[in-house]
Amino acid sequence: MIAELTRTIQRLIQLRQQEDVEATLLAVCPNSAAVLEAAVAVAARAHTPMLFAATLNQVDRDGGYTGWTPATFVATLQEYATRYGCTSPLYPCLDHGGPWLKDRHSAEQLPLHQAMHEVKLSLTACLEAGYSLLHIDPTVDRTLPPGQIPPLPTVVERTVELIAHAENERHRLQLPPVAYEVGTEEVHGGLVDVSHFTAFLDQLHTRLKSRSLADSWPTFVVAQVGTDLHTSFFDPTAARQLTDLVRPNGTLLKGHYTDWVENPRAYPATGMGGANVGPEFTAVEFDALEELTHREQRLCTHRHLPPSHLMTAIETAVVASNRWQKWLQPNEVGQEFAALSPTRRRWLAQTGARYVWTAPSVVAARRQLYQHLSLVSPNPHAAVVAAVERALFHYVDSFNLFDLATLLA
Repeated sequence: MIAELTRTIQRLIQLRQQEDVEATLLAVCPNSAAVLEAAVAVAARAHTPMLFAATLNQVDRDGGYTGWTPATFVATLQEYATRYGCTSPLYPCLDHGGPWLKDRHSAEQLPLHQAMHEVKLSLTACLEAGYSLLHIDPTVDRTLPPGQIPPLPTVVERTVELIAHAENERHRLQLPPVAYEVGTEEVHGGLVDVSHFTAFLDQLHTRLKSRSLADSWPTFVVAQVGTDLHTSFFDPTAARQLTDLVRPNGTLLKGHYTDWVENPRAYPATGMGGANVGPEFTAVEFDALEELTHREQRLCTHRHLPPSHLMTAIETAVVASNRWQKWLQPNEVGQEFAALSPTRRRWLAQTGARYVWTAPSVVAARRQLYQHLSLVSPNPHAAVVAAVERALFHYVDSFNLFDLATLLA
């Protein structure tokens, strides 16, 4: 069931303070229908609340790369909840809502006023769809020279401007309170070290209060806790220090880039309130489909059928999208995709697969794969969903989420 997040967070804080309950909420990036389905199924079976952190690249007014608008995303989430009999709370959330954080807006080099206007329209669409949390993240400024970060007061002012817009729209639409998340663990945000982190929170508190928005104080603050795209070790010392800083304000710390983290059990032990996982589930889906294509190859050989060539379709679509270039190492920049090593090509296809799951050629090849395998297996799609479920349960167990919905009720 779609639920209000603020009360859940308040109850979680109360459980920690009064009953020493250690739990970290899992935020799943819904980068495909299979991942969304698996996450809802796990939420139902584990009886745990689940957050769904959708970026503007994934879900937006134009459909994003998943094909979902905020409204159709929430409707699909509800459909899966009904299918799996999920009675634990489900929270649709916006991840990285800020100017130029949608790839298309950067590619089109939108000026600031237009980039902010586009984000505000998306915030309204998220509210109308029933989102529970909005991550306000104006920490990128494409008007500055590459590598230069926006001044901290600028980040604060744009954060307050976007929260004020969301609150005005929420009242206009007569909607219940929505939770906010602020900050980023990206280096370009300037919020990595403790001094910047503290200054940001102090200035944000002052400006929200001056705009009569003190009641919109963020539920989550995102911070650098050691992990990034290429680093998988969570830093408990940094997490404890930052948790101590935000706890007095009734705020929880949230980590991004939790994919493949080496020490996930340290998250609840250090007081982390939430953690985002996304690319890992794409990789699991990719690997599961690759395994199915190996089975299909044998079946097609035996039965003289033309194979789907799904993995080739995925790689071709990733190359055509040019998204793979954002993950290149410095020594690879300027090289053609075909010139890269097989290991790197596979990694880039696996990582970029989330951008092309809905590409017509990939959809057609996947459909053919399932049709072939259904000759000997009743539901090949279920095998893919089950693989993602296993990855999800790893975090459910590590974050102490099993049956958490009972304690939160």
